[in-house]
Amino acid sequence: MLISRWNNTPSDSVLLLLTEEDTQNLSHFPALPENLKDFAAALISRKDFTGKKGSLLRVPMLEGTLYLLGLGKAAKCAGKLVRDSLAWGLRTAGRNHARNAYVPLGHIDMKDKGFVLGEAAGLCGCVFDKYKTKGTDYEPFALEEIFTDIEDSDGFRKGLIFADAQIFARTLINEPGCVITPESLSQKAQEAAEECGLTCEIWDENRLAVEKMGGLLAVGSGSKNPPRLIHLTYKPEGNPSKRIAFVGKGITFDSGGLDIKPDNFMLTMKGDKTGACNVLAVMKGIAALGLNVEAHGFMTCAENMPSGSAYRPDDIITARNGKTIEINNTDAEGRLVLADALSLASELKPDVIIDMATLTGACAVALGKHCAGLFSNNDELAAKILESSCARGEPLWRMPLEDEHIAESLKSPYADLINCGERYGGAIFAALFLKEFVGENIAWAHFDIAGPDFCDKEYGIYPKGATAFGVRTCLDYVMGL
Repeated sequence: MLISRWNNTPSDSVLLLLTEEDTQNLSHFPALPENLKDFAAALISRKDFTGKKGSLLRVPMLEGTLYLLGLGKAAKCAGKLVRDSLAWGLRTAGRNHARNAYVPLGHIDMKDKGFVLGEAAGLCGCVFDKYKTKGTDYEPFALEEIFTDIEDSDGFRKGLIFADAQIFARTLINEPGCVITPESLSQKAQEAAEECGLTCEIWDENRLAVEKMGGLLAVGSGSKNPPRLIHLTYKPEGNPSKRIAFVGKGITFDSGGLDIKPDNFMLTMKGDKTGACNVLAVMKGIAALGLNVEAHGFMTCAENMPSGSAYRPDDIITARNGKTIEINNTDAEGRLVLADALSLASELKPDVIIDMATLTGACAVALGKHCAGLFSNNDELAAKILESSCARGEPLWRMPLEDEHIAESLKSPYADLINCGERYGGAIFAALFLKEFVGENIAWAHFDIAGPDFCDKEYGIYPKGATAFGVRTCLDYVMGL
């Protein structure tokens, strides 16, 4: 997508974002041609459009189409609303054959308008239709260029990089389990690393055994597709300001193992690899931005399947850091693969570790489908991540990490830990379990993204399907370092 300064060139479409207060006075839109200003004023005067939040009025004209998008009350107009409205309007224009669009933003009081426009422009046309048979009536998304009245080429560039990273992850996540296995995901990571200058090391099942990755080996033991661990590294020129590690859960399909899921709970389980795909996307984004940090990405890839070789309830396994774990639920597998990777990442002595995982249904029950849980052992890190979350419009809510009663329930009579607790407080139990594998004095944050990882209907910047929630928040956080 190209974004450039408008030079009075006629456009196929014009997108005008208005608050309810804006509809009372259009005189402060100097970048809007007088004929369009008069036309919009006429529509507003007869109450065809009032600026109500979430409203969109599409009006064909002799030349092009005018789109009026409502932002609601000015006092409640924030970056997420502007981004979502822009994406919706641009998506609608692109699906209605517009090849270019003029989007005046000078009237909106927001500090990173160029960045937000870049994100919306990059994300608006995202759709996973690779496997749909396209007949003669198929109309591809047409939008190629956006004009605007603001000058922020650096913001446009960064916004588009953020969007590209998220789309890359979404595409991988949407691929079904018959296409993306631990081995094929490793190949995708290798190819991506070569393209953007990352180093990539892949451990197969033999190396995993040598490296004592007991959790990852156990989870992958029931599948004919053996597990893999992928380690990506980015090092800038000169002295990096920080060393940061990202860890992602990459269960390419989760049947639940021997504690098998009900059939309707298996749908969308191709998305249980979201955390790992997000990590790969974040590493690509860091490289594209050329950020001055040393970054490591760990992707823990396995397929959790039932078979004669699968790990069982009552088994006791040993994680990389030597802690033993009694298995009482094979469907609580994500924390086992993350345990090994968190232990491995801790050995690098990073300043920060961030892990992402579609970990618990309990977190989705607590926070719903549009907000993820944030757990952290460091208040400063949590505050910075929440700031980035707000800036990028990916809602996170900090959850408690201290609960002596739940912590007590982690204990096993036969091993150091048990892998699954009772129903209540399940997300906290999982976070406390993961904390056992983070090295001392390392700032750590855990994203439980089980709620917002998948959309069953289109809204804002999100198409139906995988969201890759968390990619832009992580990139924003690292860019802030």
